[in-house]
Amino acid sequence: MRVLFDNGVPRGVAAALRGHRVEEARDHGWDRLTNGALLDAAEAAGFDVFITTDRNLRHQQNLAGRTMAVVALSKTSWPLIRNHLSTIASAVAAAAPGSFTEVDVRAT
Repeated sequence: MRVLFDNGVPRGVAAALRGHRVEEARDHGWDRLTNGALLDAAEAAGFDVFITTDRNLRHQQNLAGRTMAVVALSKTSWPLIRNHLSTIASAVAAAAPGSFTEVDVRAT
């Protein structure tokens, strides 16, 4: 799968997504786009999954009919996120077009 990281997603998450092609929004010049425009650009470019730390995205955007899935991380802190890499990888593997999955990143 082709996976796009939003700006707040730590780069270390990519290590858990072996077998997937991971890219960052800023590498495409999309770091200044609003959520709707960013999702449109990512879909047009052929991304399958968008990983973000913006948990409100599902309330701000209509994801029904999207060709891309969204996985949202509940925190931005790498020390917390790195303990949940397998859960994030599972969420990406199970992602379906138009779906929204939140990965609860808590201290363990």
